[in-house]
This record gives sequence, C-alpha cells and structure tokens, in this order.
Amino acid sequence: MLTPDELTRFARHIVLRHVGGPGQQRLRAARVLVVGAGGLGSPVLLYLAAAGVGTLGIVDDDTVSLSNLQRQVIHGVADLERPKVASAGEAIAALDPAIRVVPHATRLTAENVAALIAEYDVIADGSDNFDTRYLLADACAEAGKPLVTAAVNEMHGSLTTLRPYETRADGTPWPGYRDLYPEKPPADAIPTCAQAGVLGALCGVIGSLQAVEVIRQITPFGTPLLGKILLVDALDMRFETFEY
Repeated sequence: MLTPDELTRFARHIVLRHVGGPGQQRLRAARVLVVGAGGLGSPVLLYLAAAGVGTLGIVDDDTVSLSNLQRQVIHGVADLERPKVASAGEAIAALDPAIRVVPHATRLTAENVAALIAEYDVIADGSDNFDTRYLLADACAEAGKPLVTAAVNEMHGSLTTLRPYETRADGTPWPGYRDLYPEKPPADAIPTCAQAGVLGALCGVIGSLQAVEVIRQITPFGTPLLGKILLVDALDMRFETFEY
C-alpha cells in the first residue's frame, strides 16, 4: 500500500487513468536496471526515480569528467572524478530517499551480464557502444527480460523495446535486436560522441522517451515500441516510427 506521503507525491499519476493507484503500486514494487549513467542514463534514472520505481540498479564503471556535464544532467561539478554510480545514486536519494539504489560499479561483460540482469524486472540500455548493446540484448532475450534500448549520436536518436521471447497475436515472435541490426558494425564505422559530438538536450529527449517505455513495461498502457523503432532527427525536428 502507498503511504499518505506517497499518495501526495504521486497524486498526478494516481489520478491519471492510464496509471492509477494500482499502476503506482506496481511502479513502487518494480526493479529496473539502467546500464549507463551518462547522457541517456541520466534522464532515465531521474524520471524513473520521480515516477517512484522502487529499486533502481545502475551499471557504470566510469567516473564523472567535465566534458560529461554538457549532457549528463544527473551529475554536477562537485561530482568530478567521482564514480558515476555514486553521484547518480546520491541524486536519486535526494529526489526520493525511499528508493533502493543498487550501484554496480563495473563494466558489463559476458561473464557478469546474466547475474546483473537476473534480479530486475526491466532493463534500460543507455550504453554508448555496440559491444554492450549486442551483449545486453542477447542476454535479455535469453533471460526473458524486457529491454528498452536507445542511442544518440550527433543530432539523431533512436529508441525501441525488445521482447523477442514473446509472440504476437498471430503466433510469430516479436523481433530482437539482431533482427534490427543483423551484424555489428566495424569498430570505426560510426564515430563516437567524443569524435563527432552530440546535442546535449537531445539526450534528454531520447532518455525521457526511454523512461516512458520503461514505465509502460511495468504498468501497461497504450502501444509499446515492439517491432517498431522511433527515429528522432533534431536537425530538422522530425519524429518517425518504422516497423521492422
């Protein structure tokens, strides 16, 4: 049951017919793992915390640098050189001390990925490299975990939700990450954010939409991005959704 303070804190969700009291209770009981506490992970973590998700796990082995602050809004100047999982955890606690934060100050690897995702209900991928994205997508498909994965680069962003272990109404399985991207691009095929840059505010747009998709996995409403990818072009302000 929600406490009197929680009834006030989450009042705008509770009166929202798509969430309501039962939906808010599901959010409070949910466990979400966010991979990456950077440009995407920052808004994802902040909005999931604000939404009242009860347990938030954070996977990141990096420390805060000055160049991060242009887009990684969960960190501040006082956090420079600190582990990102620590500064992100403190920001979440400041927003809602009732949330259980589980820091995983490690890099996702083939050896630890299964154990890391095992205790969580939904996984959000905010990583910045294809090795991690493929590894996480394969592990979530194997474990039957919903994965909401997003990416940003320069002036463009993308978002999709993956549940390839489930079938559609016609009995065919929903597509997985390898259906969308059959082969991993060569390491130097796509410039990194450090090389090509990224619009900081775009990370907030995509990360916020990613949080919406995560919340949708916990307390279902509307139509998720299953078998669909949302592409955002901030250069010409275009939002397009394609089936795959």
